[in-house]
Amino acid sequence: MLRSGAGRSLVSASSSVSRTPVRSAFSRAQLASPLSSIKANRPQLLSLVAYRPISASVQRYAIPDRIDRKYEEALAKKKLEPHPDAVSASSSSVPVLELSEDKDVDMLKGVRADMKTIKETFNLGEVPREAYYIGLAGVLPYVATSLTTVYLAWDINHASLTGYGFLLSGQNAELLLNFIEPLQVGYGAVILSFLGAIHWGLEFAGYGGHHHYRRYAVGVVAPAVAWPTILLPVEYALIAQFLTFTFLYFADSRSASRGWAPPWYGTYRFVLTFIVGASIVFSLIGRGQIGDKVSRLPGPADRLQQLREAQWDDLEKEEQERRAKLVAEGEAEE
Repeated sequence: MLRSGAGRSLVSASSSVSRTPVRSAFSRAQLASPLSSIKANRPQLLSLVAYRPISASVQRYAIPDRIDRKYEEALAKKKLEPHPDAVSASSSSVPVLELSEDKDVDMLKGVRADMKTIKETFNLGEVPREAYYIGLAGVLPYVATSLTTVYLAWDINHASLTGYGFLLSGQNAELLLNFIEPLQVGYGAVILSFLGAIHWGLEFAGYGGHHHYRRYAVGVVAPAVAWPTILLPVEYALIAQFLTFTFLYFADSRSASRGWAPPWYGTYRFVLTFIVGASIVFSLIGRGQIGDKVSRLPGPADRLQQLREAQWDDLEKEEQERRAKLVAEGEAEE
């Protein structure tokens, strides 16, 4: 590297730094009076620190700026000696696939790692057996109503295309669907209220300390959102409950990570929420396949509206009768 002109100029410029100012500054620092101020000595010390390391390093590591011309000429005239016995067709070439070839590569290693992750995620070995079995039994009504909704939707479509149903007639399938849908929505409201009440129980027990209103609020929000969904149409009710289940899962997972709930509670809630969420999605898909092919039975909101309209009709009828009576009394007096 030092054979080039730039390298030689760098070394020569570094070695040509004059050391006279350093020596003079150092001698002045030694001969200075003890009564001199710190301000007067500061520039001399800075100049000493600034020049001494550079000059010392250049002198220590400087390489003589000369090139052995004779050695270079002799090396240029030297010829490489051939060795045919050490060269073969494959010694100086490497196949393209040989660089990436590995006989011990396990093609299913990534798949097994993913399956292991899934198994560890759904492994509920730390969950008490009672909570495990009762929790799985609690999602069975959701799964049953969801599968029933999907089948009835298919049967209604089959009846509309062929004129007859597979197991049930189109009319009977529609009546059963109108019974299953509010059942699923009502059961979802009950489960959401139960999940909120768990936080009240943890607060009563003092698990992870007492957090007062922060923990009680979760138990209040869950039923406050769940029960009004029974007044909504089925599609909107299922979507609202799906969002509420998801919110409660994040709340429960956060509580478990903070120590407000048992460590296994986050994974336990994930499995159950996954099953319930998938059931709601299947119900929405099945309900969307029939669209306007089925008539919707009046729900609680429709019944309230009908009751209100009936009350207005009764009031209007009473008013008309009262006016007619007043008119008849006026004519009788005349």
